[in-house]
Amino acid sequence: MLRAVIFDFDGVITDSEILHFYAYNQVLAKYKILITKKDYYTDYLGLSDFDFFKAFSDKGLLILDGENTRQLLRQKTKIFEKLAKSQGSIIDGVPEFLTMLKQNNIPMAICSGAVLSEIELILEQAHLRSFFEDIVSAEQVTRGKPDPQGFSLTLKKLNEKKRDLIHSNQCVVIEDSHWGLEAANAAGMHSIAITNSYTAEQLAMAEKTVSHLSELNITDLHKLCC
Repeated sequence: MLRAVIFDFDGVITDSEILHFYAYNQVLAKYKILITKKDYYTDYLGLSDFDFFKAFSDKGLLILDGENTRQLLRQKTKIFEKLAKSQGSIIDGVPEFLTMLKQNNIPMAICSGAVLSEIELILEQAHLRSFFEDIVSAEQVTRGKPDPQGFSLTLKKLNEKKRDLIHSNQCVVIEDSHWGLEAANAAGMHSIAITNSYTAEQLAMAEKTVSHLSELNITDLHKLCC
């Protein structure tokens, strides 16, 4: 039985992956580092901001100490929010899909590697914040996807408001990356991949794959949880 739907944010709710790419490159330019779109989508898309910069530290290209790390994260967030205000957009079909879930009394939450201010900004601009009971963002976890920590925390937060506890196998996760799908599967949740960022072949670990949310109805979601 379906009891909750948990969404990734970038690439599922909002078409903002390219904005993250631009923001990262603006920050890295100060260190004479440039990543291509292919690099980003192949190696970095599913990472939190901290894990993104840590990847370059591990290669010896950045030095991450306490204050420098905080500066990098603040710079990236500031650039992203500026871009989001002018270029942020909600993926076609999302409002209708959220409305369908609400009409069927299905609780919704977000579990994302983005920071909370970025998520809240875009949701408020699109008047979608009220659909989501909880948001788990990068600041709330110590291990990003593909670790399941974020999804486990999301379920815990959802259950704080429920008398009848929701179990992990009653949750459907909608993701656009293999990092997120791996995390959902490891958390014991059902997974749906949407091919906004990667091909169906690259998202083969999902139980179901779609190219658009309009391909899903409430019956499809319940069937996954049977």
